Amino acid sequence: MNIGLYFGSFNPVHIGHLIVASHVANNTDMQQVWFVVLPQNPLKPYAVLLNEYHRLHLVRITVEDRPRLKTS
Repeated sequence: MNIGLYFGSFNPVHIGHLIVASHVANNTDMQQVWFVVLPQNPLKPYAVLLNEYHRLHLVRITVEDRPRLKTS
């Protein structure tokens, strides 16, 4: 199985993230795209980021009805 990894802080996850991941899942040989939530973004101060567990939960809710998109 080919799996694409989509790394980011996803602060917050939004439609643009879903468009990119869906495009990769539907137009390449990737059977799945996994969102990998990073605890820190080097371009954003830590104080402006939601807690990484909250962001992970939000991504899980966002992709739960999309079988080719997963969360890690």
